[in-house]
Amino acid sequence: MPDKYSLAKCEHYGRRLASRLSQQFFGPQPEATLDGPALLKFTPIRQVNLLVLRQLLGRWQQEANALRSPYFDFEAAPVRAALGQFMNVLSRHIRLDRAALEPLLAQAVADTLALATSPADAFERLLLPPAEAETTADEAVPLSTLRDYLRYFDQAKPFFEGFVESLPIDQPALGRGFLQQRFTQYLAAHAPELPALGPLLAEFGALLPLTEADLQDEAPAKSAPVASPAPPPAEPARAPEPAPTPVAAPSIPPAPPAPASASAATAVAPEPASPATEAPLYAKLKATQPSTPHLADTLRGAAGGASPLAERAVPKVTSLREAISINQRFSFINELFNGENMEYHAAIQHLDTLPTAEAATAYVQQELAAHHDWSLKQEHVGKLLKLIERKFAGA
Repeated sequence: MPDKYSLAKCEHYGRRLASRLSQQFFGPQPEATLDGPALLKFTPIRQVNLLVLRQLLGRWQQEANALRSPYFDFEAAPVRAALGQFMNVLSRHIRLDRAALEPLLAQAVADTLALATSPADAFERLLLPPAEAETTADEAVPLSTLRDYLRYFDQAKPFFEGFVESLPIDQPALGRGFLQQRFTQYLAAHAPELPALGPLLAEFGALLPLTEADLQDEAPAKSAPVASPAPPPAEPARAPEPAPTPVAAPSIPPAPPAPASASAATAVAPEPASPATEAPLYAKLKATQPSTPHLADTLRGAAGGASPLAERAVPKVTSLREAISINQRFSFINELFNGENMEYHAAIQHLDTLPTAEAATAYVQQELAAHHDWSLKQEHVGKLLKLIERKFAGA
């Protein structure tokens, strides 16, 4: 790439932004926690949210490996099936407080910036499995692992998918060193296909000011204000020379006292103040989601035209998660959630916590349908709505 960017500056910005967003959300409610659905929309930048979830997956894999013991056969089919089921259950019960979320959020921001500014480093960190101390270049990496990690890519996903598809398909696993060398060649040939940096900087800048110069190696780090040099005494009328790069102080100015009616999620003001950062993070994301009125009409028609459950003598269900059969679950994951297992479980978990059928239907219509573009999935949406109707029958 023509410009050289600093990963250290990406990490520095990530820590600052994570601190700001955490203060906005947790400041008024220090004991609050976030579950899976909340994590998926915590920031308006979807890639950041996905990389937080990816880190949780990595932590769980480390914990699962720590369970292994030489006294038990962890490769036995029943054991592997039980561990897989345990992981699925655990993934539906995510709970993060500020202390747990903030470092994950900081790393996710830095990795999102690295995807745009240093694809080779991002490939090493985000697409290859974590390297152990004894890892060698000959360590075999299954192609299925690469495809699994691609589920957490949103920004530049077609570029990295193209790399994986370019690999030899007759080998189920390839050496780590081979993959690194192959990616270097692929990057040199396909770098123009990477998304432009500008739109991403604009998204981040709406949350905390950021320019391309702030991330470049030659730009001074935001560690202290730099004064402009004084004008030469021999030329009093001449303006002083500008500083090479305008640099802002790293500290975030305290927020002005918020009025009593202000949202709790806006306790920390942006620098500088901007209308885009006045609203809560969830509200900002909702404003960016495309509306699908034709599907909303379909949903309303399905809900309004259905006969009462009691008249049809259909048994009530107490939990959507338990009522959905294995075949239905795979159908919903593939058709409604584009194969994203964690997003499916997070959505069903959230639906099970809602108190009324109206709230559940509104969540399907206003959040899930718009986010996943269910405009052509009425059949599967109708099945989900019928399950919701059964859950709240007689409530």
